Amino acid sequence: MSRRTERVGELLRQELSELLVRGVKDPRVEHGLVSVTAVDVSPDLRYATVYVSHLGSEEERAEVLEGLEHAAAYLHNELVRRLSMKHVPRLRFRFDPSIERGARLSVLIRQLSRKDAEPEHDV
Repeated sequence: MSRRTERVGELLRQELSELLVRGVKDPRVEHGLVSVTAVDVSPDLRYATVYVSHLGSEEERAEVLEGLEHAAAYLHNELVRRLSMKHVPRLRFRFDPSIERGARLSVLIRQLSRKDAEPEHDV
């Protein structure tokens, strides 16, 4: 990834994060906490894959992605209005399981540390 695509990706991540909090009114997107974790921009700057995380059930996650895909045109138009770029990339949304995986690992580590802290009983 070039430095330019990295900068554009970070700019899109910041703007999309703000738009998801303040701009998108779709109730499907408001299911739980939705975060933009990363944005990968194609080398020609025509497409951007937006990775989002969501803490919730599989059904809610599917609804969130559906809502984001439905809001993609609105989000693209808002980015065109906000950014001074010749071409604003078309948005594609994908689920990023990293935050969910990290939360699950934290729970497992806490459970193991509690077990280690319990005194052993000799029988």
